[in-house]
Amino acid sequence: MAVTSEMVKQLRNKTGAGMMDCKKALEESNGNIELAIEVLRKKGAATAAKRADKAANEGIIVAKVSDDAKRGILLEINCETDFVARGNDFVEFANAVAQIVFEKSPSSVDTLLALPHPSGKTVADAVNDLVGKIGERTGIKRFEIINSSDGFLASYIHMGSKLGVLVELTTEFNPANKTLARDIAMQVAAMNPLVVSRDTIGKDIIEKEIEIYRQQAKNEGKPDQIADKIAQGRLEKYYQEVVLLEQSFIKDAGKTIKDLLSSGVNVKQFKRYQLGETVN
Repeated sequence: MAVTSEMVKQLRNKTGAGMMDCKKALEESNGNIELAIEVLRKKGAATAAKRADKAANEGIIVAKVSDDAKRGILLEINCETDFVARGNDFVEFANAVAQIVFEKSPSSVDTLLALPHPSGKTVADAVNDLVGKIGERTGIKRFEIINSSDGFLASYIHMGSKLGVLVELTTEFNPANKTLARDIAMQVAAMNPLVVSRDTIGKDIIEKEIEIYRQQAKNEGKPDQIADKIAQGRLEKYYQEVVLLEQSFIKDAGKTIKDLLSSGVNVKQFKRYQLGETVN
């Protein structure tokens, strides 16, 4: 496959590597972006393989949790400019849609668009009315609904409503645990973990990481036996970066998130929405 300048640009944006390094990696991987990222990482040329492509979308993230903390939703609605996203018309529309999601539990965005809106029209018609009013393309991108049967939910919306998190803890709903859950939601927002615990990471992902670290060590001139040990050490650092329970707590670096959990308290799951991120 011929390597184009646009492909090189895309790989540079994802990795921070130099133009020639990106071009060679793409040639070596026959134009496959993900394989090219691995090639760059093995050579130590990639400064950071980003976890998500950031699209040029504006809008807001909305979170809503029931009074008993048993039900929660996250919603992303997009527009074209931050100015419109902060306007009353857009914010009121987003909150109205969030309430519909909360009450009606639609199975998809298409199902949501067909539901009635407080205006008396469908949500789809309300979107069109809003577009006509604000003069910008508007879309409901995604939503998440979580119901907790053996615990409770907490939410956190970062300043500007560009980042939102839902966290579910399996424990008693009381003021102390409510504070703990919010702290963990803030942790997820700030540190962007991939999973709650390391045992949920796929075996193929772990094997890929080990191979990358092993190849990095070999490139540094280390013999195979030493390279294997270095790879295992770097895998532990990887866990500390992407596993929520093993991350350093943002309010006290001397503790991990696991250290915060008393007996009988567990993090069951989390959902994190960042405005504009690419959804697979």
